[in-house]
Amino acid sequence: MLQGRAIGVMGANCYVFGCEDMKQGVLVDPGDEGMRIYRWVTELGIKITRILLTHGHLDHIGAVDELRERFDCPVLIHSADAEMLTNARKNLSAYFGPGLSFKAADGFLQDGQILTVGNKSLKVLHTPGHSPGSICFLTDEGVISGDTLFAGSIGRTDFPGGSLDELLRGVETKLLTLPDDTPVYPGHGESTSIGRERVENPFL
Repeated sequence: MLQGRAIGVMGANCYVFGCEDMKQGVLVDPGDEGMRIYRWVTELGIKITRILLTHGHLDHIGAVDELRERFDCPVLIHSADAEMLTNARKNLSAYFGPGLSFKAADGFLQDGQILTVGNKSLKVLHTPGHSPGSICFLTDEGVISGDTLFAGSIGRTDFPGGSLDELLRGVETKLLTLPDDTPVYPGHGESTSIGRERVENPFL
């Protein structure tokens, strides 16, 4: 099971990837509206065992502390983005108001790491460029691409720590090597596929 919803004023996509047989799942990028996400997950009947973050920008982490407490589970992020949780300037919230900081991560994700979710699994793909610690999650139902790859576009690289060269290298070596029929579930906007982006994405 892989489901997503656009959350908050910036419309960042939050995802639940779960094993329906064992009623276990992970929550990816709870960016805002913690109670709405909580009710959604409750309706699915899935026990969240981890909160996973594709990167540390505010629109993807805004409800992380609330939901970490509600679900009583660890929060995991790539170590290169770890400071974004605790530093309002690094998560960009300080540029749009008083700034928000959150509790430190409970653990770190590494490139190639396999996480078990019930009788399913997902693989961590480190794709820096949008941020130093940006990652994607490869599942049997598609790839959750965060703000690395969008339908017809790629993530911004003009934020601190961004790199266009790194982002394009990650897309080429980690994502475009996947089969064309692999669904892509991005951090914003509609879903797409690897094959569609290979042919139609003007940045690639």
